[in-house]
Amino acid sequence: MPDFSTIMLFAAACVVLTATPGPDMLLIASRSISQGRAAGFLTYAGIALGTYCHALAAALGLSQLFLAVPMAYEIIRWAGCVYLMYLAWKTLRSEGTHFSPTTSLKRFSMRRILGEGLVTNLLNPKMALFVLALFPQFVHPEAGSLTVQMLVLATVLNGIGFIVNGSVILLSGHLRSRVTGLVRFRKLPQYLLATVFAGLACRLALGVRN
Repeated sequence: MPDFSTIMLFAAACVVLTATPGPDMLLIASRSISQGRAAGFLTYAGIALGTYCHALAAALGLSQLFLAVPMAYEIIRWAGCVYLMYLAWKTLRSEGTHFSPTTSLKRFSMRRILGEGLVTNLLNPKMALFVLALFPQFVHPEAGSLTVQMLVLATVLNGIGFIVNGSVILLSGHLRSRVTGLVRFRKLPQYLLATVFAGLACRLALGVRN
């Protein structure tokens, strides 16, 4: 178990990292605007689950695979690009993301949104390398199980991320309520969300490894 000073230092780093706008925040915000606050929180829950998976993989040494076998990184990277482009195409064809005061999330849709957040996070090899680069700096063998320490750090990161992204979700939900009555823009959330998915795919495809 990391000591209190280590957790506080790690938390300070997490505040800076999570407060900086990035792909996850953009995805959460666009999902919140297009389908409401519940969808935003579900997307964040999927991303948070992905963070636990990456932390566990790093603790077990699986993330080292990206460093030892460059092809593994490329396979995951391009799989992530294809998946994000698929989500963009599927969003454009969807009829369920219009602004509407009667819009509600069905049980299947909730599972799908959660799953999309999780898979998007898991298929981002940069997240795995980020966890592998940051977390070990705050892990000490003498403090006990490395796996437990990594999961504790992931919990701290997710907790701070929940506060930061929760604020983004609430603000996005407020924006959604403001434009609900604009019928002429009823397809806007679809275009916004599809653009975010496509942009994340391009970012992943064109980004460098480091």
